[in-house]
Amino acid sequence: MHGAATLLSPMLAAEKSKVPFYIAGGVLATWAVIVSVLLGLRKADFPGNLTGQRVVLAISGVLVAGAISTAVVTSSSPEKGLAVKTPPPPAKAGAAPASSKAATSAVSLAADPGGLLSFDTRKLNAKPGAVTLTFTNASQLEHNVTIAAGSKVLGATPTFASGSRTLRLKLKPGSYTFYCSVPGHRQAGMEGTLNVT
Repeated sequence: MHGAATLLSPMLAAEKSKVPFYIAGGVLATWAVIVSVLLGLRKADFPGNLTGQRVVLAISGVLVAGAISTAVVTSSSPEKGLAVKTPPPPAKAGAAPASSKAATSAVSLAADPGGLLSFDTRKLNAKPGAVTLTFTNASQLEHNVTIAAGSKVLGATPTFASGSRTLRLKLKPGSYTFYCSVPGHRQAGMEGTLNVT
């Protein structure tokens, strides 16, 4: 089983498919049914002796380890994929001509320096156009800031600890959500609203 996980690692790193995990889980569930229903209920003395017990335990252990390792190998972390500087989107039809100066807004956001799962504010305000967001994380706990319009992610800082990162976006008037996309952080309260007016 370990050899199969090693062979699948390069392929899984690219796509992070959950199929190997489902296969490993299915094999483990099938083994559990075979041992309990087909062998355990039909043969009163199963596994009968110490050697049989050891064989059942060894096979069960290998299958559990395989399921766990495929879960780890195939686990996805979309936040890491977002941790790339996103260039501002190109100007769309109806946008101001390139020769006119666009409004520029600079906003700052900070994570709790003590490591609590919170930002220093839940509301940010900016002007339409080029927005520069400086995110400071003084704690040892990794955070990032992601900007989204509805379910569409517009940009994100890398996930980091102890430092500052800058995110530049072009935003139209509207209400945007900012949040930390590290698993569990948004759910714990690391989110707020960026109003562009």
